[in-house]
Order: sequence, then C-alpha cells, then structure tokens
Amino acid sequence: MTLKIYNTLTRKKEEFIPIDKRKVKMYVCGMTVYSDAHVGHARTYLAFDIIRRYFKYKGYDVTYVQNITDVDDKIIAAANRNGVDSLEYSKQFADICFEDLRSLGIKDADVYPKASETVDDMIEMIKQILNNGYGYVADGDVYFSVEKFQNYGKLSGQKLDEMKVEACKLTGEKKHNPFDFALWKKAKPGEPFWDSPWGKGRPGWHIECSTMSSKYLGLPFDIHGGGMDLKFPHHENEIAQAEAATGKQFARYWMHIGLLTVNGEKMSKSLGNIINIRDAIKKWDPEAIRLFFVQAHYRSPPDFNENALHDTKKSLERIHRLKERLELLCKNTTSDEPDVGKLTSPEKHYLSVVEEFKKRFENAMDDDFNTPQAIANLFEFINLSNHFLEENGQPDSVVCKKAYDILVCLGQILTLFQKDKIVNMKTVKIDDVIKLVGKYGGQTTADDTLEKMLDELLLVREAARKEKKWEKADRIRDDLQKLGFEIQDTNKGSIWRKK
Repeated sequence: MTLKIYNTLTRKKEEFIPIDKRKVKMYVCGMTVYSDAHVGHARTYLAFDIIRRYFKYKGYDVTYVQNITDVDDKIIAAANRNGVDSLEYSKQFADICFEDLRSLGIKDADVYPKASETVDDMIEMIKQILNNGYGYVADGDVYFSVEKFQNYGKLSGQKLDEMKVEACKLTGEKKHNPFDFALWKKAKPGEPFWDSPWGKGRPGWHIECSTMSSKYLGLPFDIHGGGMDLKFPHHENEIAQAEAATGKQFARYWMHIGLLTVNGEKMSKSLGNIINIRDAIKKWDPEAIRLFFVQAHYRSPPDFNENALHDTKKSLERIHRLKERLELLCKNTTSDEPDVGKLTSPEKHYLSVVEEFKKRFENAMDDDFNTPQAIANLFEFINLSNHFLEENGQPDSVVCKKAYDILVCLGQILTLFQKDKIVNMKTVKIDDVIKLVGKYGGQTTADDTLEKMLDELLLVREAARKEKKWEKADRIRDDLQKLGFEIQDTNKGSIWRKK
C-alpha cells in the first residue's frame, strides 16, 4: 500500500510523492513564546513527531523545520508588563517551552529558526512582493494586496467577495482592502525595531513563516503543517506571500491538526481551562498522555478529560505487560530469525500473527497516518499474543524475540516505550531506596543507579520467596508500593514498574 495523506489544499487523500525521491521536507508552525507550553501544543507537535517517525521508518531522510515566533504583539505586551526586554523575555519562555515538550517525550525538530534572527531575509521577501506588484507602502507600514493575488482563499476555500461584508469592520485608514495584511509594521514606542527601506519597524506575523520555510527547505517543499486554527488567515497568507514573491508553488501537501477540547469545551484563558504540560505530567504519566493523543486521528478533535486519561492508563498497562512478558521469554536470545523447520504448529501460527500485525500496522499508517487503527491492530495483537503465551508455556525464544522486536519498533513510531520511567522517577527519593536495600540486607554502592538498586531489591525478595520467607517478601513488595512501584511476578521472575 502506498502512503496517502489528506491534503487540505485539495480536500482529498493523495498519494505522497516527495519532491526528492527519498527525502521529506516538512515545515510546521511553531510556538509564539510568551507563556508556558500547554497540552494543545503537545497535541500538535506530538502528531508531527509521529509523522516524522513513520517517514523515517519507511526509509525517508526527513528535514523537519519548526519556527520560533519571538517577535509578536503578545510577547511585547507581556515583556513590557514585566519591565524586561522582549527578546530576553521570549528566549526565557522558549527554553521553558521546549524543555516541557521534551519532558513529555516529544523529539526536537531539526531546525528552530527564530523570527528575530531572520528579519533581513523577511525584508528581502517583502521587497520581492513589492517589486512584483503584490504590495504597497502606507506611511511606514507595508501591506499585502490580497485582491492582486488571484488564488487567495484556495487553502481555506473562502472567497473574498463572500467575506468582505464581515470584514468591513477590520478596515484601517491605511489599508486599500479590509483583508490586506501587514508585511511590515512601523515602529511604535516601547517596541523592538529593525531598520528597513520603509523606515524603522518590525515584520508582520505571517511573513516569518513564508520566509523561514523558503530559506531552510527551498520551494516548493513537501509538507506544511500546523493546528487547524492556523488554516485561515495565517496559512492562507503564507501561500500568498511566498508565491507572490517567487512565482513558485509554496508547499505540496498541507496537514492540519484537530483542535483539542478540555472536558468538552474549547481550551481558552477566558474559561480558565488551559492545562500546562508541566502540570499535566505531574498528574499523568507522559506515556499515557501520548497514548491518549495517539488514539485519536490527527485531524480529529480529542477531548482531554480525567476519565479518558484513566482508561488510557489501563490500556498502557496492557501494552507494557505484553512487552515485559516477551522480553523475559527472549532475554538471552541472540538470533533474530527463528528456524521455522523446528517450530511447532502453534509457534508457526503465532509467527504469522506477528507478521500480519506488522502488515496491518503499516497499512493503517499508510492511510493518512491512521493511528487509531494502528492502536486497534496493536490491541488485537496483544489479545492473540496473550492467548498464545497462555497455551504454550515455553514457546520458542526466537519467535518471542521477533514478536518483541516488532512490538517495540512499531510502538516507538507511536512514541511508546521511551525512557519515561527515568523521568517519572525524579519524584522518588534515592535515599529512601538506599534505606530499603540496607533494611533487607541487599548490596549497593555509591555508583549504583536507582534502577540497579530496585533490581537488587527484587533479587532479595526472590531469595526470600525461595526460602519461603513470605512475610519478608511481602514487606519488600509493600514498601516498594509505598514508593510508587508495582511488582509483577511472572514465571520468568519478578519485574518492577513505576506506577
């Protein structure tokens, strides 16, 4: 099956054909950094992280560019309220936002150009727009003339003559048309500014994305993405600017992420229901949050709520139980391919189940990155795997390794099986674990990691069980539970998990 993407520009699914045969050039609108990153940001950037991961899985070389808006009205207003330089203010929040996204398990983009660092490039694009007759200067401001751009509205499907009545109130004294938008803004007191052919000022918001994407990816590039709320006017204006300036197609495929709701309502400051990423991961496991988003198609509007997260946590536990079970069964296996001639009939059948899971997963992802279907296939695989393992006490270890490898590989595309365990354990006091090891006669050194100490406690507990010291074994289990760890006993030994 070939990879198909729903293209907002054409309003249909299309086969993905990259401009360069094995390369994907992708640009996603980034954050305006004046406050903390929230779960709405996480929704968008996780979706594109998964899209990039799947492209790489299919063998593409991906260049992923995401801008940082560090010059903006909201940033300037917030910086002025706090009595600090606006660029320093935005830098502080950029660092905070990206650290929060990383803590949730979202990978960085390849390039993060800043608006403040590409002003000269924006000025050059504005010059091209003016030279080509698509803009005009009005008392130090520069505007784009939307009526001059014949295909304005092609992304959103809107027509100027149908929008004008509602837009009349937006008309300013300097604008020729209510839908004309600023390419360059004349400097005002208390604002940062740069020199330009039209006087001191700063760029408009829309021009930065047209410029940065063109600079780092060239035109045309493959994929432009962002939240559904950016389709109009931001993305519409990006197209107009870039194509008016260069005469070239801007982006081939447009992808838009469905907007998040919280408890059935739109997330907004006025409703007081904005959930910052930092607060979210204090309450919910980062992997559970990611799985929650994965269970919804990227174009759909998921509802972030307590019940959904609780159910997702249970689903995540099922996934990890199978992973850990397979991991134990193939722990000392080095071979990657089973000797089919030596397998029993049930083992051969299970091997076909593993291969079918991989095929169905790929078919789902090839269909416009259908992660809900990919997850449905995953849980079907879990059910079939559990049935096989229950019916076959000592299955072939190489078959189990193949199942384990495919499960982990495909799960990682969906951002599962990251090292969240380490992130979550920041809340665990290592001194408390050291005391437990000493209390029960285990061995530890100053260089031991927290994970190694927990493994040592399991060894002590296992020894107690073999000696039928059930009370000691139960106390170790109970003490670990108080620290937030769950112990699972399997026929291959015990394992610990952070709850």
